[in-house]
Order: sequence, then structure tokens, then C-alpha cells
Amino acid sequence: MRLIYKNLIPYNGTPLVLRAVRKLIDSGLFSQVVLSTDSELIARTCMEEQVTIIRRPSELSGDEIPSIPVFRHIVSQCPCDLHLNYNCNFPECDDEVFKKAIEIARQKGESLSDPFAVWAQTKSRLDAYGDPLKITAFRFKSAQVHPLDVHSLEDLLQVHLDHQDFLPEWK
Repeated sequence: MRLIYKNLIPYNGTPLVLRAVRKLIDSGLFSQVVLSTDSELIARTCMEEQVTIIRRPSELSGDEIPSIPVFRHIVSQCPCDLHLNYNCNFPECDDEVFKKAIEIARQKGESLSDPFAVWAQTKSRLDAYGDPLKITAFRFKSAQVHPLDVHSLEDLLQVHLDHQDFLPEWK
């Protein structure tokens, strides 16, 4: 079952999407951070940050839409030489994963962390992408990403449990 507005669920007191935006900004690695969303509520959650918000068209919204067309839309609105996507469903992801993804994408054109928290492509790779369902990225393992992709409240609770002290009453 799909968890509606999961990107707004708080992790350590901050909505997942806002945490991701701040993490990208605070890393100091990017000249521009862009949020692509079809949700006004998600956009409003991040509007106070130094982020460019792009309204995602309905034809690029929904769980069944591959990522590549969405990435192309972002780059068409905010031109860049290299695009990096950080999946906020992985709230525990070290900045070093961003750096490694960027380095590999510059060398090989595209990179994808495993777990799948960070995906980067050069503009030329993105422009020349074939079938968007056949991911061509060079994959690299990273122990600096918590392996759980948050898709339920139980997933979120498990990430909390793995990164915080226990509460005596719930031990």
C-alpha cells in the first residue's frame, strides 16, 4: 500500500523532503538545489530554503513514471552539466556518497549508489539515454547509506531505531 505524502513524514523532527533539501544545500557541493514535485504541500514545506522549486507536470507524476524523463525535465528547466538525484527515502546518507557519485559520473557518465539513494548523470548521458527502464549507471556499493528505503511507517521506525538510543519504556 502506498504511503501518501511519505516525503512529509518527519525523521528526527524534520520532514524527509526538507531534510534532503537541507542536506544537499549544507553539503556545499552544488551550485543549485532543485526540488521537482507535483505537490503544492511538499513545495510549501521547502519554500523557505535556498532551493529552486519546479512544478512537475502531471504526465511526469505518479509511481509508474521512470526517473529519467523526470530528470530530463529538471535539466530542461535548470540547465547543468551534471545532475544528481538524492532520494529522500534514504534519510541516513553521508555527503561522501554525493561526492563519489559525482566523481564516477564525471568519469563514466552515470553512477548509482547501492543502496539506491544517489543517482547522477552528465547532461550528455541524460540526453542520449535510451530506454528509461534500462538503467545504464555504473553502480557502486556504499556502506554510508542506511540500506532501508523508507516506504512505510514501519520502515521509518526501523531507521529511527537503528540511529537513535532506545526509550526505556519501549526497550
